[in-house]
Amino acid sequence: MGMKYCAAYLMAVLAGNESPGAADVQKILESVEAEYDASIAEKLISELEGKTVHEVIAAGKEKLKGFGGGGGGGAGVAAGG
Repeated sequence: MGMKYCAAYLMAVLAGNESPGAADVQKILESVEAEYDASIAEKLISELEGKTVHEVIAAGKEKLKGFGGGGGGGAGVAAGG
């Protein structure tokens, strides 16, 4: 699934539409002349049905905690001389 569908969904939510539909996603994508595939939009809408964006983001943040973070940088470069 392309990120543009998720982004369009989130833009609709930010504009005040608590539960955007495929037509809302289509309108946003077509406004910027992006390609639109109804099957992808409908899949996204069906997966998010009955959920709020805040719940989905919170669940995603919990899943990311297991990945750790940061990580050390590479070894320092020795000074020439």
